[in-house]
Amino acid sequence: MKLTPEQKKFYRTIGHELNPIVTIAGKGLTENITTETDRALEQHELIKIKVSVGDREARDKIVDTLCSQVNATLVQRIGNMAIFLRRAKQPNPKLSNLVRYKNL
Repeated sequence: MKLTPEQKKFYRTIGHELNPIVTIAGKGLTENITTETDRALEQHELIKIKVSVGDREARDKIVDTLCSQVNATLVQRIGNMAIFLRRAKQPNPKLSNLVRYKNL
């Protein structure tokens, strides 16, 4: 999914307030990380992920691989943090960061 600059700005604004839901560390990208990221995206739609692995190239590779595995869109990556977006088929208003933000 391609995002316009306005959409990216909107999603970055929401993502700035979020705490990381998934943390990728020493073991790198595992099946459990992929499963947890998929579950988190289905529930929250917009999530922040912390990637504490190696150098910049290793982090970029992990973020790109994870994006493709969970079919998400990378909104932003700064340092160790990445913001992923994937719209849910039926968003839960109590869990979705996008629905909750619109209702504020």
